[in-house]
Amino acid sequence: MITVVGTGTGAPLPPDAEAAVAGAALVVGARRHLAAARLPEGAERIVLGPLAPALDAIARCLDQADGTEETDRAENGPRAGRGEGGACEEPGQPGGREARGQHGDRGAQETYEDRGAEETYESRGAQEAYGQQGGRVVVLASGDPGFFGIVRALAERFGSRRLDVRPGVSSVATAFARVGLPWDDAVVVSAHGRDLRTAVHVCRSRPKVAVLTGPGSGPAELGAALAHRSGARVLVVASALGDPAHERVEQVTPAEAAARDWGTAVSVVLCLDESRVLAPVRTVAGPAAGPDRWALDESEFAHRDSMISKFEVRALALARLGPRLGDLVWDVGAGSGSVAVECARFGAAVTAIEKTRDGCDRIRANAGAHGVDVRVVHGAAPTVLSDLEDPDAVFIGGGGRELPAIVTVCARRARRAVVVAMAALDRVPAVRDALDAAGFACDGVLLQSSRLAPLPGNVTRLAATNPVFLLWGVRPPARTEGVPQ
Repeated sequence: MITVVGTGTGAPLPPDAEAAVAGAALVVGARRHLAAARLPEGAERIVLGPLAPALDAIARCLDQADGTEETDRAENGPRAGRGEGGACEEPGQPGGREARGQHGDRGAQETYEDRGAEETYESRGAQEAYGQQGGRVVVLASGDPGFFGIVRALAERFGSRRLDVRPGVSSVATAFARVGLPWDDAVVVSAHGRDLRTAVHVCRSRPKVAVLTGPGSGPAELGAALAHRSGARVLVVASALGDPAHERVEQVTPAEAAARDWGTAVSVVLCLDESRVLAPVRTVAGPAAGPDRWALDESEFAHRDSMISKFEVRALALARLGPRLGDLVWDVGAGSGSVAVECARFGAAVTAIEKTRDGCDRIRANAGAHGVDVRVVHGAAPTVLSDLEDPDAVFIGGGGRELPAIVTVCARRARRAVVVAMAALDRVPAVRDALDAAGFACDGVLLQSSRLAPLPGNVTRLAATNPVFLLWGVRPPARTEGVPQ
C-alpha cells in the first residue's frame, strides 16, 4: 500500500497522516515536505525533482516487500500485524545518487515537483528500515494530490487499489476562499510544464479561471499575454498560501502583473471578469456546457443589408473549424461577426478582423448581446494579421481581390484548419491552390439551399438563397519517427 498525504496549504499533518509517516520505510516528497515531516530513524527518503526515479524506487520497494512477505509465509506461516513486509533495497545500490528522469503529467501546487530543489536520491539505512517497517511507502504532496497531482501517475503505475490517499486543501480552493468566491463554476488550467497558450485562450474566453503556474508560466508571462487582449480582466496572484509569514494575495491588472518579478512562491493565479464572477447555480461543476444550439438565425445578429453568413453556411463552417475551449480562432473579414460569436459560444478565444469601423462596432454589439468575449481588430488583411498570435483555426468570409493572399497568410499561420466562404466562382481555384500549397488536405462544397417561405392563401413556396462556395483545408497531423533500436 502507498499512502499519499496532501499537506494542505501550510497546515501541519493530521494525526493519522503523522502515524503513517512514522511507520514508513520509504518517504517520497519535495524537500520542503520532507523537512517539515517527522521522519522515522532509518527511513529512506527520496527528494523529488523528476518523478520517474521515484516511481522506480517505489516499485522496487513494493516488489521486494511482496517477495519478502511470500517468503515469510512459506517459511513461518502468516504473521499477525505484518504490513506489506520485507526489504526493498536494490542489491548494490549506493546510499546516495543522482535521480534523473522525466514524467509528462506536471501540475502546479498540487504536483510532485519541488521547484528549485536539487534532484537527489537519498538513502538512510534503507535495508534495516524496510525490515523494521514492513516496506511501507508514504508520498508527501502539496494540497490535494488527486488534483493535477501525483495520484494520477501513481495510479497509472501501481493501480488505484494500492493507494491510500489523504488529501489536503488544494491551492485553487484556498485562493478562491481568500477572495470570497465560489469556484464550482471556475475553469482550472494547468500551465506547469505546459504551453501557456491554452491557459491564455481560456482566460480570454471564460470569466472565472484558475491557472496553476510553473517556471516560465507565471503571473508575469500570463499578464503579458493577456494585456490589451483580454477585455475587462483582473488577475489575483496567490503566493505562499498557508504560510502566515509570507502569504500574499494581490489583485492586479494583466499589465501590472507583466511588469513585476513575482519570485517562485506563486502557485495559482485567478483570472476574473469581475462583472461575471457570480454565475447562476448549476448542477454540473466546471465550465458551462456548450451552446444548446448553433448556426443561429440571421435575425439574432445585427447586420447591414443582409451582409451576414447564412446559418446554413455557418453550420458547416463551424463543423470544419471545430472551435473548442483553449483554441484561438480568427474570423477574417468578420462583417457582422456572426461566425466569431458562434465560435466564442463554443468556448474558443476569438479575434475578429474587420476593415470598417462600423463593422467593428457591430461585432462588439453582437458579442455583447450573446454574452461572449470577442477581440476586435480594426484593419485590412493580410497586413494587419502580422501582429496577431498564431490561430488554431481561421474562418475567412471576406477579402475581395486580396482573398488568395489572405488565404496564403492564414494557411501558413493556422495550426489546424482554414475555412473560406466565397460567392465568386472564379476565386475558387486560387483559394484551393493556396490551401494545397500550404500542405493542407483540401475539400469543399457548393452550398445551395431553399427555405420555406409563405405565399398568399396560406400556402408555402421554396425561396432560394444565394449559392456559396465553402472550401476548407485541414493540416495533416505531424508524423513522428521512432528511434531505431
